[in-house]
Amino acid sequence: MKHLKFQSVFDIIGPVMIGPSSSHTAGAVRIGKIVSAIFGDEPTEVEFQLFNSFAKTYRGHGTDVALVAGILGMDTDDPRIPDALDIARERQIKIYWKINKDSNAPHPNTTKIVIKNQHKQLSATGVSIGGGNIQVTELNGFAVNIHMNTPTIIIVHQDVPGMIAHVTDCLSKHKINIGQMNVTREKAGEKAIMIIEIDSRDCQEALAEIRHIDHLHNVSFFG
Repeated sequence: MKHLKFQSVFDIIGPVMIGPSSSHTAGAVRIGKIVSAIFGDEPTEVEFQLFNSFAKTYRGHGTDVALVAGILGMDTDDPRIPDALDIARERQIKIYWKINKDSNAPHPNTTKIVIKNQHKQLSATGVSIGGGNIQVTELNGFAVNIHMNTPTIIIVHQDVPGMIAHVTDCLSKHKINIGQMNVTREKAGEKAIMIIEIDSRDCQEALAEIRHIDHLHNVSFFG
């Protein structure tokens, strides 16, 4: 008999959420929230490119509302999710939709998000893989593989010498083990992103210390 392996009870029962479908609602909220956290600033404009199943059913399944709710920083059980489009309008965030029903995206529940304001722009591709679980496959044109099933720190920083060493030294000092790390940058000397999967959820002291490192733009933790 084959035994199924789950990383957490979340993988079995899914998240507490507002909406009819964990893939189209909870997963979409989580994608939007992670992109918002990486961007680390109030956007003025967000374009959502929807592919395959997301494109065909995004209004009926509430994917549009869920994605915008995530961009606004809401969690999957936030009662304000149904009002997300109105809230975005009140905050003067322009929302655009690009629908690709017949694309050849490798997964049916795929969205590419381009988020911007007058200072910066970020693109990210996210996939809702079921049960509220997601995967981020692209950041600013770079291929990444972020599942967010383990505690994850996302750091946006200036690309200057020693940044990675400062962060990893801080984690080591607090006895926090790194399971996996991805680093990407726009180009030398400009903005860079660290995605660090760690083995501990008890990392608040380390995060507080990391936030005091020079040349850091934003630090987000997803436990």
